[in-house]
Amino acid sequence: MVVKLIQIILSPVLALTVGVFFLGLGRKIMARIHWRYGPPLSQPVIDMIRLFYQKGVSHGRMFDGGIVLSLAGSIVVVLFLPFGSMCPLSNSGGLLVILYLMLLAPLGLALSGGQGANPNISIGLSRKLILSLGYEVPLLLILLAVMTHYKTISIVDVVSAQQGTRWSIISLPLFLSGLSYLLILPAILGSRPFDVSSAPQEISSGPMAEYGGKYLALATMEHAFVLFIGIALFVNLFLGGAVHPVIFFVKMLVIFVLGQCVNAVFPRFRIEQAIQYLWKWPTLLAFLGLIITSVIRS
Repeated sequence: MVVKLIQIILSPVLALTVGVFFLGLGRKIMARIHWRYGPPLSQPVIDMIRLFYQKGVSHGRMFDGGIVLSLAGSIVVVLFLPFGSMCPLSNSGGLLVILYLMLLAPLGLALSGGQGANPNISIGLSRKLILSLGYEVPLLLILLAVMTHYKTISIVDVVSAQQGTRWSIISLPLFLSGLSYLLILPAILGSRPFDVSSAPQEISSGPMAEYGGKYLALATMEHAFVLFIGIALFVNLFLGGAVHPVIFFVKMLVIFVLGQCVNAVFPRFRIEQAIQYLWKWPTLLAFLGLIITSVIRS
């Protein structure tokens, strides 16, 4: 019981630490690609500490509660994801529960921004929810393929089945599903070419246009959790997870750096371009992967 309680406290702390590190590393990588020096890796931490000491303007209870709901939903998802050998809620749900809980992050931001009374927020929220629908369809097909292949809904059992060199990404039935996940990963993380919901040069950061002070700090923390969740889910499903947290972190780091290379060279999609892309190649590959997996396992 004590070990479980320690894991429940430690897992979100580690996830936040990794996510904030990725935020700083992403800015550093982008700066170096652009031939700039860039801010220090600790800049996101400095920004959040500074923001917590600044005064933020509230637009109502829903404005306050929405961002808390978004952050709480991401924290709960972290408790279901194995990080090394640590997974506090390993016996409390499966992959479909994770899929449902991942919807709380955009839903919380939508509830919060709904009281912002800013047209840029409305535009950003509509884009964010449409984008969520765009990647949820192939993501559902991917999870169905994984569950069909391993005949379980438990992500812990999926990781255990891949121990050694039996990674899903290099197995024939799930290769297409893994490739599809890589194609939708930038949309899950909200990075280019799928940063259409924020688009600072166009709609002043969209859903976060009215955030300041502690609200912006909480939104930054929520973004850090989303980074961790999106990449950790891929590592657990297709790269075998890891028994040791350091090895797990290295796998996440490799995927994150590859994603930053995409972020650096691709321009932003319009929302219709993003949906057309997500419902074309990633969905097609995920659907083919599900069919192949079902045929082989039948």
